Amino acid sequence: MSQDLSSKENPIPTKSALGTTIPVTNLPAQRGKIHIKEQKGHFQRLRTGLNSLLILFFFLLPFIPYQGRQAILLDVERQEFHFFSLTLWPQDFTLLAWLFIIAAFALFFVTVFWGRVWCGYLCPQTSWSFAFVWIERQIEGNSNKRHALDKAPWSVEKVLKRTAKHLAWGLAALVTGCGFIAYFIPANELYGQIFTLSASFWVSAWVWFFALCTYLNAGWMREQMCLHCCPYARFQSAMFDANTLTVSYDATRGESRGPRKRKQATELGDCVDCNLCVDVCPTGIDIRNGLQYECINCGACVDACDQTMDKFGYDKGLIRYASENELKQKQVKRFTSFKFVGYGLAVIIMLSVFALDLYRHQSIDLNVIRDRQSLYREVGDGRIENSYTLKIRNKTQEDHQYLIALADAANHGIAQQTKQRVLIKAGEQLSYPVTVYEQKRAGFVGAKLQKQTISFTVTNLSNPKEKVSQASPFFSLSAF
Repeated sequence: MSQDLSSKENPIPTKSALGTTIPVTNLPAQRGKIHIKEQKGHFQRLRTGLNSLLILFFFLLPFIPYQGRQAILLDVERQEFHFFSLTLWPQDFTLLAWLFIIAAFALFFVTVFWGRVWCGYLCPQTSWSFAFVWIERQIEGNSNKRHALDKAPWSVEKVLKRTAKHLAWGLAALVTGCGFIAYFIPANELYGQIFTLSASFWVSAWVWFFALCTYLNAGWMREQMCLHCCPYARFQSAMFDANTLTVSYDATRGESRGPRKRKQATELGDCVDCNLCVDVCPTGIDIRNGLQYECINCGACVDACDQTMDKFGYDKGLIRYASENELKQKQVKRFTSFKFVGYGLAVIIMLSVFALDLYRHQSIDLNVIRDRQSLYREVGDGRIENSYTLKIRNKTQEDHQYLIALADAANHGIAQQTKQRVLIKAGEQLSYPVTVYEQKRAGFVGAKLQKQTISFTVTNLSNPKEKVSQASPFFSLSAF
């Protein structure tokens, strides 16, 4: 993409996509602490709604019951990871790996089409930062009052407001810490234990750890996480192309900018230089300086500018979601661009592989371990025995009876000595010893060691389609 991702560390005059020189002003480093001005509008209603749904979903999801337990519970101690009717174990983590890969490529796919829209509307850092800003606004007032409070000398009023704010932030952070750990410990127990101080040391330590992270990230660091800690900000431009929709300033229409009275005849462009687009930006940038990596595509400046255009009787859209080709009045090929098609195909392929892996997911886990003490044993009645331990795990959430059998064993004269039916409780692993033997034939004189392969099969008697097999060597003696 030909547009330059300007950085506040290198504040030089930039040019728009159309070549118009734009002065760089009001950089975050020059403005000090950022206090976001509250902004209403279409995109802010959308962002607030999505942020609220995300936070609500985060807290309520652990309280959803399913078959007498928590629907989503990542039980690290028992190494059981429940997702409604599906239970995963450490050996099933390839499924989770596929999910993360799919999520990454889906993010790339969305980025090619709509830029850094994830950061502006669905990122947890953005959601919690705006929630903490809302708390700050209720206690300390609007952005002007907060700036004034920062500069004011310490007084009783300032101490009370700051104390109330940090206590409210601390409570919100603590509840967030509980919300996170509720995915690992039953939520119905966790909240009561934390707020009655009856939780164990490690549970309390993890809750307070995530509470501290939330307090620092959403209360203090805010945009610094987006600017300096999040890697997405640094490599997003590699996914952009000339058709990507990003928050853009139409410099041809807006420049030369300057203040004026309403309905005043002027030779200036439509930008009235009100600076609202900077005041409402959560990362403190001036979108009129061109595309910058700090922009999270939240649309706050779009709403602010449209509001100003309305007041002055100008057309909306001076700042809008637009692509580079659109600003240059070139043909936009959004759905046929190489990156859009490539990432789309990658997502489809990953989803197909994940669906296939999920379809082949076994509800029974079998691991056959041979006796390491001896290859075989000869017993008095002319039998040659091999000993095995079958580790069978019931990966479902119900008790089941299983049938243990040797596949095609009768054709080789091999038999199983121990009983064949076992009961395994939900989520449990059974270590089951099995002895397999072969009868010596009559007239057996000399012998040499012989190895053949046998296969153990474990079948769920309540659903015969659920079965799993594993091969293992059987050692015996054969005649010269």
